[in-house]
Amino acid sequence: MSAYLDANVIVPLFAVDTLTSRAETALRFVQDDLIMSDFSTAEFSSVIARRVRTRALRTEEARAAFSNFDTWSARRVTLVRLESFDILDATALMRRLDLPIRTPDAIHIAMVQRIGCRLLTFDRSMAGVARTLGIELVRN
Repeated sequence: MSAYLDANVIVPLFAVDTLTSRAETALRFVQDDLIMSDFSTAEFSSVIARRVRTRALRTEEARAAFSNFDTWSARRVTLVRLESFDILDATALMRRLDLPIRTPDAIHIAMVQRIGCRLLTFDRSMAGVARTLGIELVRN
């Protein structure tokens, strides 16, 4: 089985965060093949850049985070490309109106549904939506 990594699992692996220990532990015990989307890469980059702008990270730390992320993802992760129909499926999820879901989470969930894998996220709301839709979660 494969496990799709939400950005909130990826970021703490490469930048000190309140979830760093949890992310490291979760990945240590995941036996699944790891999947990440190019959208996750963009979200990761956005978070790191924002931390530089807010002075939570120094430029050198951000560059190291990007480099470590790139090396790790090339070795450990299968990259899945965001497709235009993922956006259409995410839009359909949001238009249901019964799901408390934001656009980025809807895009990730649409991709997980397309790929047919489990989801690893620390976002309780996203996990709840995934369960409602019958998506299997990685226990963490």
